[in-house]
Amino acid sequence: MNFSFPKSEKLKSKKAIKLLFTEGNTVTRYPIKLFYLSVENSYKTKAAFSIPKQNFKKAIARNRIKRQLKEAYRHQKHLLKNDSNLTYLLFFLYIGKENSTYTTINTSLISVLKKLINEK
Repeated sequence: MNFSFPKSEKLKSKKAIKLLFTEGNTVTRYPIKLFYLSVENSYKTKAAFSIPKQNFKKAIARNRIKRQLKEAYRHQKHLLKNDSNLTYLLFFLYIGKENSTYTTINTSLISVLKKLINEK
């Protein structure tokens, strides 16, 4: 298994993000909210991560949570691989108001990804 998170898998396009928020669906498992949209024209699933500045004023706290989210996603993205060639645009939003441990973030991310797989 490849546990990398290369640049080609990062969601950076403003058009794609806008499309994701207008036409996408959501799945929530505290402290993570996932916006997702299945697409056919992309060959890789792309993901983005966000932590609101309103909840965490210091950049150190936001960056730490973002690193933990990316690490959890990097280790669990194999759950999205399936026989059908569906790819997704994913946007992970941290909705918690306090710092969480990595294990909490990881279990929440796993359950969000499993809900996503079950909903399709």
